[in-house]
This record gives sequence, structure tokens and C-alpha cells, in this order.
Amino acid sequence: MSIYAQMILIVISLLTITAAAATVVIPSNISGVYSQTRETIITKTSSTPTSSSSTTNTWTNGASNPTPKMESAYAAIGDKIYIIAGYGETGKRNKNSVEVYDTRTDTWTTVAPVPVNVNHAAAASYNGKIYLVGGYLDNKVPSDKLFVYDPGQNQWQEAKSMLTPRAALTAQFINGILYTVGGNNDQAKSLTTNEAYDPATNTWTEKAPMLTSRQHLASAIVDGIMYAIGGRTSGKSSNLDNNEAYDPATNTWTENAPLPTARGGIAAAVVNGDIYVFGGESPEKTFDNNEKYDPATNTWTEEAMMPTARHGLMAVAVGGNNIYVIGGGPTPDISFVNVNEIYHIQT
Repeated sequence: MSIYAQMILIVISLLTITAAAATVVIPSNISGVYSQTRETIITKTSSTPTSSSSTTNTWTNGASNPTPKMESAYAAIGDKIYIIAGYGETGKRNKNSVEVYDTRTDTWTTVAPVPVNVNHAAAASYNGKIYLVGGYLDNKVPSDKLFVYDPGQNQWQEAKSMLTPRAALTAQFINGILYTVGGNNDQAKSLTTNEAYDPATNTWTEKAPMLTSRQHLASAIVDGIMYAIGGRTSGKSSNLDNNEAYDPATNTWTENAPLPTARGGIAAAVVNGDIYVFGGESPEKTFDNNEKYDPATNTWTEEAMMPTARHGLMAVAVGGNNIYVIGGGPTPDISFVNVNEIYHIQT
């Protein structure tokens, strides 16, 4: 081969290498594997959820509540879930009935009703009792009432009233203290209110308010911190994505990665330190969203969607890795469905 032919081959080889190198750079402007990697990087610094790393989490059905309800309060004691008052199947008429679902036997029973008809109340359990607070009384009057249910006596007792009457609030116990957050007052104004009740002294104390006023929000407790998530400021078109954490030890709030899908009329439950947020509504539709928040990494993940989209629903974690998502409304505003869908989380 002549010296000129060899030189031509060398030039062709160099051009091939350059083209290959250029090919590595070009994908930054096209879709494919690179765009997936780029999205993952964005997810770490924003609220865009990643897809669930687990494809084995599944939904099944439990026995339906004999009384279809929405906007009920809910709490668990042991293996039993209490669905308390709310809107009943007769429309906007308040209910005071209490249905109890036994997760071990997949059966429903009823217990003593709440002393008043109420919807949009909040409930939390502590030391074997259920504390029911706030809500709308008949004629949509916000309540400041606090009622305590003792399953051993099958009896409700009234305790000292909240400082601020309100409905569509959320409530959680942390270290023996009941924190009641947010809600709506009698002027239909959303609130930042945070009030704490001590069962030992039957007294209320005002605490640091939320950073964002809202109602129809959800909350959950992880490692002694209360996470107030989503909600809305007024009507269904004012949904929020705020995710604010309250530390009772310092009486301070911090803002965290927002809920990927702004929603109100939602429910939340905790499994293995992760918060799962279900459902919600807008003026046009109800949501089947199921989004998981990991407080340790401050990131969100999309989980398997609910089989039935709804708002004003109830979500309770019982039995380790199971979340029972019960009732609610399948269409915006007043509607009813009595499904009991169970989300099984594999670990």
C-alpha cells in the first residue's frame, strides 16, 4: 500500500472517531435514556415525583361500609378502624353514627353515636381512646367541641372546647398532646390556627400557626414531627401543594418539598416512615392519585393509583404494611361510595 493510501486510511479513522464522540454529545438534545436520567436529577431538587421503585404494591378490596359516608372523621385503636359521623347517604344531612371495621375479621359493627351530628371533624386516638374535635354542626356552623370516646364503656364524654371553632381541620397526637391544625371558621375563611390540647389537664394552648392558611388538608406524624399536606384556601379551584412540618419541641414550622399534585379533600397514612397521600377533588373531577413522601430524603414518589377516585375519604394504616382507604365521594361535591380499598405495601 502506498504512503498516500495509508494517509487516507488514517484520516478516515480519525473522522470516524470524531463522529462517535459527537454521537455521545448529541443525545442531550433528544429523548431517550439521557432524558430519563435528566428527569431523575430534577426530581431530587423539585416536587416532580419519581415512579415507584416497587412494582409489587397492590390493591385489594375489603368489606364495604354498610353506611356510605364522606367527610367523616376517622381513627384506629388496635386492629379496629372507627368511621365517625360525616355526611351520610341522604345527602347534606349530617350523621352522628359510628361504624367500626375489624381488619382481622373483615366485618363491620356500630357503636355509640356521637352526641351531635357533625361532618368535616377531625379525630385522633391516644391511650385507648378517640378524640373527636371541631367540624360542621347542622346548618354548617363550625364547632369548637371536643368529644372523647371510650371503647371500654362505649360512651362519649365532652371535654373542654377548642379555643377556635372550625371545620375541615386536621388533628394528630404527639407525645400525649393533641394538635389541631388549620380549618375553616364561620366566615368560611381558611386558617393557620394550631392549638394543642393536654388530656392530663384538660387545657388548650395556642401554638405557632402554620405558614399557609388552609382547610381540607391531611396530616401525618413521622418521628415526632407533624406534616401538614395539601388542602385548599376556599373552593375546589384553590387546591394547594404545601407540605409544612411542625416540630413541637421547638414550636416551629418548616416548608418541605411540595405535594406533586395540588389537592384538597385528601387523606394520608404512614407506613415504615413514609407518608402516603390519597384522593382529592377539583371542580372538574376527583383524584385517584396515590403519592408517597419520604421525609428522610424530602422526595415524592408516584405509587399505584387508587382503584376508585374520590375525595372526602378516610385512610388508616393498620397491621404493619396495609392502608385501608374507605368511603368518600366519587364525584366533586356531595357524593357517596362505600368502597373499602386496601393498599398492601411490600417491604
